[in-house]
Amino acid sequence: MFKVTLNGINRLDIELSGKLNSDEMKTALDELVNKSENIENGKMLYDIVEFHLPSLGAIGIEFSRLPSLFKLMRKFDRAAVLTDKTWIKKVSEFEGFLFPGLEIKAFNRDQKEEAESWLES
Repeated sequence: MFKVTLNGINRLDIELSGKLNSDEMKTALDELVNKSENIENGKMLYDIVEFHLPSLGAIGIEFSRLPSLFKLMRKFDRAAVLTDKTWIKKVSEFEGFLFPGLEIKAFNRDQKEEAESWLES
């Protein structure tokens, strides 16, 4: 599951769980692009539960859209990632180095309040 919710004028909340196939990835990326269309200096809050690596087809869809995803990420200043998986925390924070101007910080899932405070600071 990949659910994107607009939370105010400049924040997206993204829920991610399970394993995405190529159709789900296409739908998810379309939703992400559509809901972030009017965002500037945005924030994202990812809540990742029981995540499994996407299918090879889904990864192919994501790679085919990398140019538009890089453009999309320039709309955002900060992203907080809620997860209990250490490897997801490390990968998430590493991704922050790939997107200039985007700061990514990982939190445990029980630290939602701290993550939201960090997003707004």
